Amino acid sequence: MTNTQDVQSAVLYSSTAPTQTQERRLQAFLLRTYGRELPLRWEKKEGLRGFELRVGSDLYDWSLAGRLRQYADRLNQTDLSAADIMPLMRDQTRRFSLSAKAEDLGEVLSVGDGIARVSGLSGASYGEVLEFPGGVRGMVQDLREDSVGCILFSASSEIIQGSRVHRTGRTAGIPVGEAFLGRVVDALGSPLDGKGDIAASGYRPVEMPAPGIVDRQSVTTPLETGILCIDSMFPIGRGQRELIIGDRQTGKTAIALDTIINQRGKDVVCIYVAIGQKSSSVAQLAANLEKHGAMDYTIIVSASASASAPEQYIAPYAGCALGEFFMYAGRDVLIVYDDLSKHAIAYRALSLLLERSPGREAYPGDVFYLHSRLLERSAHLSDALGGGSLTALPIVETQAGDVSAYIPTNVISITDGQIYLESSLFFSGQRPAVNVGLSVSRVGGDAQTKAMKKSAGSLRLDLAQYREMEVFTQFSSDLDEATKNQLTYGQGLMLLLRQNQYSPLSQHEQVVLLLAALAHAMQKIPLSELSDYRTALLRAEEEQNGEILRSIDRTGAFSDDERTQLIRTAEEFAAAYLADKQRR
Repeated sequence: MTNTQDVQSAVLYSSTAPTQTQERRLQAFLLRTYGRELPLRWEKKEGLRGFELRVGSDLYDWSLAGRLRQYADRLNQTDLSAADIMPLMRDQTRRFSLSAKAEDLGEVLSVGDGIARVSGLSGASYGEVLEFPGGVRGMVQDLREDSVGCILFSASSEIIQGSRVHRTGRTAGIPVGEAFLGRVVDALGSPLDGKGDIAASGYRPVEMPAPGIVDRQSVTTPLETGILCIDSMFPIGRGQRELIIGDRQTGKTAIALDTIINQRGKDVVCIYVAIGQKSSSVAQLAANLEKHGAMDYTIIVSASASASAPEQYIAPYAGCALGEFFMYAGRDVLIVYDDLSKHAIAYRALSLLLERSPGREAYPGDVFYLHSRLLERSAHLSDALGGGSLTALPIVETQAGDVSAYIPTNVISITDGQIYLESSLFFSGQRPAVNVGLSVSRVGGDAQTKAMKKSAGSLRLDLAQYREMEVFTQFSSDLDEATKNQLTYGQGLMLLLRQNQYSPLSQHEQVVLLLAALAHAMQKIPLSELSDYRTALLRAEEEQNGEILRSIDRTGAFSDDERTQLIRTAEEFAAAYLADKQRR
């Protein structure tokens, strides 16, 4: 309420002048409310049915429209069901009385490009939802002494200069619930897939504080991607934040999709947030997930390229709110933000329209906070909070491999490691094009099973030695036998790490391939036949050591004897494979 010492007069708006009796009642109300008599001035307002009383920044709306809005608010505060709605409406109508509470009402000063500048609303808070004419909603993003800046989630020709704006008292949020699984929704939770309405079971604010240190526990459980080069060298744990970074068209989204597909049957809820992508691309992505049976446990949140900047800005936070609903229910969640480069661009557009000062590379100074408050919400919760987890795979696009640009360096410093995809590797046919030297996981072996840790062994070191030797010997023609063997071994490892999209490997398949490769059981297989040999080896191991492989999937470990048995089978199969090739 306005400070009573600042109030000098009151203004009464109506279509006809008040009677003397009405004036006396109004004066009594002012004396009772503000503790002193105030001059009352009447101003004619055509078409107004009832009275509006303005006292400083306080508005008492006793018009017909105001009465209806108060009545609607009263109904909205009560849980309704189809069985009791009519009795409840009768009861509310009988007991309804007009509120004499001042309403914090604003007025649009300017509107355009998804931004509205509103005067008044002295009590509005950052992130609060405002209601505009035509049912349009917006969110407060800028607070000043004399006005607030608000982003609009949809356009409306009814919003013009002078339009009234109402506070809702609620922070921006999104409906949540199990019914969202398998659906494609926009940043506000509305369905985009034509499958009908979604029955929400709750509502969560899009902006929530990240769990504190005492509310977390260590990241120790692996979230398997099914991609050999990642699971073996850069393991991702449940609750981790692992950045996928690289130039345009280098397979960043492919890694995220394979990871989602690999969660089938592992009780992991997956959320894919598409920011600034073509609607056709999102539709194709949904179709691919459906084809591989992954949509049953996946939610797609889409803010396409045609969506407004406010929708693109809010989309990852909305996806995170959906993920937190499942995480706090004790579930494991994987969320992909594709991509945060476009998200930063959308936020820059909003900030510049809100007249915030640009800083480095024309981004506002709080762009680091933009992503940190999003990614910090990823966690592995303590057992007291249910032990759920939220694993984030943010994607960032670089320009010409420049990881030192503003947004990439920001996100790298927030996350727990990065998977760097290199253009030259991608175009040479090495896919996924993971650069072993620049990629890292700061969780490391803590997020690996014992079986994977023992199998991976010296893989990363061997690849580093190969790449160094490859550069050193590329201009040499006279190589000794040991060097040739080392190069052949390295080339075999690189070919082993090639993997087709939508073909994730199970844990036991990865273990078999790694043990065979690092034991040099594949050394004599011609490189041109390595792909066929790999498929045949997996089949042979399954036939001869099926019980061991099932034990690896179940326990995540193997004994020394089992390791020896798997390697022996690989060596024997390699010898038989080569003998069979020679006979043919």
